[in-house]
Amino acid sequence: MIQIKKQKNKAWVSFYFNGDANEVYIKGSWNNWEKEPMKKKKDGSFYIRKSLPLNQTFEFGYLADGKWYADDSCEVVPTPFNSKNSILKL
Repeated sequence: MIQIKKQKNKAWVSFYFNGDANEVYIKGSWNNWEKEPMKKKKDGSFYIRKSLPLNQTFEFGYLADGKWYADDSCEVVPTPFNSKNSILKL
């Protein structure tokens, strides 16, 4: 799930992953697919908040305990790796 708060020239985007995992990373086209660790909340879910530029489209996904997940709340596209990426349009 994602939440978006738009400002003048950027958006604050909160990403949430709900699943049984020990560690979760987000990877996206905004930083050449470098993995960024998500923080674990007391309820076991994970989150990260990012500032991203407006008027752009990004692809992203979650890497949870080594397995790739798309965000079900977003549009998805197939990848050449037999998986799916989520689409974020700002």
